[in-house]
Amino acid sequence: MGLDGRSGVERRRSGWRETAADVPLALALLAVGLVGTGPATAEQGVTADGAAYAPVVVAALALAVRRRWPFGTLAVTVLAATAYLVLGYPYGPILLSLLVAVYTVAAHRALRPAAIGAAVALALLTVHVFVGPSSPGLLGLMPAAAWVVVPFAVGSTVRLSREAAARGRAEEARRLADGERLRVAQEVHDVVGHGLAAIHMQAEIALHLLEKRPEQAHTALAAISGTSKEALDELRVTLAVVRRGGDAAERAPAPGLGQVPALRERLAGAGLPVTVRTEGEPSALPVALDLAAYRVVQESLTNVLRHAGPATAAVRIRYAPTEVEVEVTDTGRGVAEAGRVPAGSGLAGMRERVTALGGSFAAGPAADGGFRVHARLPLEERS
Repeated sequence: MGLDGRSGVERRRSGWRETAADVPLALALLAVGLVGTGPATAEQGVTADGAAYAPVVVAALALAVRRRWPFGTLAVTVLAATAYLVLGYPYGPILLSLLVAVYTVAAHRALRPAAIGAAVALALLTVHVFVGPSSPGLLGLMPAAAWVVVPFAVGSTVRLSREAAARGRAEEARRLADGERLRVAQEVHDVVGHGLAAIHMQAEIALHLLEKRPEQAHTALAAISGTSKEALDELRVTLAVVRRGGDAAERAPAPGLGQVPALRERLAGAGLPVTVRTEGEPSALPVALDLAAYRVVQESLTNVLRHAGPATAAVRIRYAPTEVEVEVTDTGRGVAEAGRVPAGSGLAGMRERVTALGGSFAAGPAADGGFRVHARLPLEERS
């Protein structure tokens, strides 16, 4: 593998493709040179002979490999153009070949080596200003320099624009990758965090009952088994979506508000009584919105299980024509007490989920004590 990540075979194939694409340009400039050199020299009272056409042919044909070997092409064309001008022939189509060669170096090579190559080309091209049978003198410096400076400036601008576009694409790719990693991290956090919190609470219950009422400890252990299996299944689905992309997402339905009753049953087994109230007519929701609403409910209840102490929780889900509203309240310890800090407990992740879909999110102390999480998610299409 090379520094650009391509193998030698790939680079050779790319080089030959570039050559095949450059051959038509070289042949076109060759035709222009053969047809136009005679009239161009005749206008200046000079007759074009074989010595005039030979550099024209060499300069044009060198362009067939201009992108494969830019500096080599520039060297050949500038030497051919210099020889043409030193022999006393006036400016003509041969300078078009030089123009393309200078542009190619500036557009396809780094600025410093390209500038050095262009400077050498300019120095060689201006030789005819001081030597030769029809030297134009110092007045010839300006037009000679224009045939190098102008294509070099255009080529450098094109290269800088291309590099800026490439950086923009790379930055966009990084942004999308970071967004995907954040999404996956939120999913794994919600799945694993909820499962472990429920298992921890059920294990505490089992340990408490094991010595005093061992027959009831079996129920808690069974709940641990069921919760861990469900958490593992959901984690497996999440990771499968990451590995396989959209196909896995289509095969494995994402969690949604329809699974809130099952969530309530799991938490009841972990010692957290949860009531669920639904307002309005439940309807099919967009997958992303349904998942976000479910995760808000799941993470809020997980926080109650972790931080609220002995408490009950209430979930309210309201379906409206233009939005879905979810609210989770609990009767546990207030936020001022240890362990109930609004800035933590996954609230940032819930807020990001909701706001990313154009919704609103609020979390804080409930009016009658405990804690309240409230989210609104719009159903209408966002512009």
